[in-house]
Amino acid sequence: MARPDKVAAVEEMTDKFRNSNAALVTAYTGLTVAQLKELRRSLGENAQYRVVKNTLTKIAANEAGITTLDDLFAGSSAVAFVTGDPVEAAKGLRDFAKDNPALVIKGGVLDGKALSADEIKKLADLESREVLLAKLAGAMKGKQSQAAALFQALPSKFVRTAEALRVKKEEQGGAGEPAPAEAAE
Repeated sequence: MARPDKVAAVEEMTDKFRNSNAALVTAYTGLTVAQLKELRRSLGENAQYRVVKNTLTKIAANEAGITTLDDLFAGSSAVAFVTGDPVEAAKGLRDFAKDNPALVIKGGVLDGKALSADEIKKLADLESREVLLAKLAGAMKGKQSQAAALFQALPSKFVRTAEALRVKKEEQGGAGEPAPAEAAE
């Protein structure tokens, strides 16, 4: 029979897995309490880093429909539950792991897709969501400016062409008719 405290812990973690955009699993053996506190701060406001019990976490992940993480829960494990931008949390983990080799990124899951440790590091190399959106907006604005210039160029080119035809017609019309003085003689 399951103990009520373990059942509550599994239910809480199941909710975290369901409500998170990403869950990043790490090994933390050798880190001090102060280093773990620093790691939690480096992950940002949209991520919660928790040291977990492997068996209970496997059960919670499976109840949430995530079966790809089972192999990662061996040895000391901690999970960063990310509710916001996963790139920011991945960067925090990567940067902290560079300074503290005791932290090992095992893998994770992003929107239901399993991620290896290498894929998390590639995710960390991406620019933040805000920067990518700003670049997209700039590119779209540039394309709109090009389209506006093109649409403006068509009528002005038409006007210039019509004016050139009018001038040419006047020149041809003036050369084909005899001068009034010559007609009188």
